[in-house]
Amino acid sequence: MTGDDERLRRWRMVLGGGAADGTGRALTGTDAVVDGALGALYGGTGGDTGRRGRRNRSAGLGGSAPSVARWLGDIRTYFPAPVVQVVQRDAIDRLGLAALLAEPETLEAVEADVHLVGTLLSLGGAMPETTRETARAVVRKVVDDLEKRLATRTRATLAGALDRSARLSRPRHRDIDWDRTIRANLRNYLPEHRTVVPERLIGYGRASQAVGKEVVLCVDQSGSMAASVVYASVFGAVLASMRSIATRLVVFDTAVVDLTDRIDDPVDVLFGTRLGGGTDIDRALAYCQSRITRPADTVVVLISDLYEGGTRDGTLKRVAAMKAAGVRFVTLLALSDEGAPAYDREHAAALAALGTPAFACTPDLFPEVMAAALEKRPVPVPEPA
Repeated sequence: MTGDDERLRRWRMVLGGGAADGTGRALTGTDAVVDGALGALYGGTGGDTGRRGRRNRSAGLGGSAPSVARWLGDIRTYFPAPVVQVVQRDAIDRLGLAALLAEPETLEAVEADVHLVGTLLSLGGAMPETTRETARAVVRKVVDDLEKRLATRTRATLAGALDRSARLSRPRHRDIDWDRTIRANLRNYLPEHRTVVPERLIGYGRASQAVGKEVVLCVDQSGSMAASVVYASVFGAVLASMRSIATRLVVFDTAVVDLTDRIDDPVDVLFGTRLGGGTDIDRALAYCQSRITRPADTVVVLISDLYEGGTRDGTLKRVAAMKAAGVRFVTLLALSDEGAPAYDREHAAALAALGTPAFACTPDLFPEVMAAALEKRPVPVPEPA
């Protein structure tokens, strides 16, 4: 194939075919299959893709689970996993395939990711019993992959924070914090010897096996927060696995559900949520506040887009009261890789005025945020894009 032929082929794949694309090129073999798979979703103006595309968008993938499963199989064959996930997301959003995800044949063909888990959870009670086990297996795969990626670093980061927060005045040599020790003994500097005499040693304590800190994850389960709910359930399980942290997981819409008894298994947590509905942040925080027994050793993490269906003034007063009692309060507009969602900017500004900035947090940043909160130092707030 000449260079000109290859350029025409590529332009034909981009433009989607039809007389208006200007290439006059027909596709064969693999190119035709790929073009047909994309045309079924994104439409076109020529060939089969035109007949099955924009003029009758819903007909592109057919109305049955087997045809959707075949289409998903084609997509997975010809594109890498990240592209497959984007195409699946578009198919769910553009063609209304959520109902077909309740079919085992469809679920078995999908590339599982956080977005898909959120869609499955949103189906809730509409999912038939015959599909529930398949859906659970899909969710389990995603959760296991997330735990493998996030757990080790999270435990290491938080263990270090707990050690540093338990500094000893007479540490063993290996536990000495030399930076703090030197700063504390600068007045003992001997110029003639160019050294500092460390009269006072400051070190790191080893985190006790007893509970030293308490963490409350208070998670908005409205529909826009689906990815955040998934990540929060994984991090909740990781935190709960650390003996020195007592972790509580609370999800809410207009009702409040304490899922702490399921926190060891994120899949159980996720199937205990109910995505969608309204939002009553004040009510959720009232419940969390009532469960705090050691304010000075407690971190409350509110994960919400802050669209309040309850009383905003009540929420602000409750946050102020918890902070005055010694609670460290963190507000995350989202816990996901998708960036900041639409959120109530006025509410966020009011929280910032109380000393609680609200920001979107990626899963990779979350361990650092929690470590800072546990050590009572400034939380690393990312720069706005």
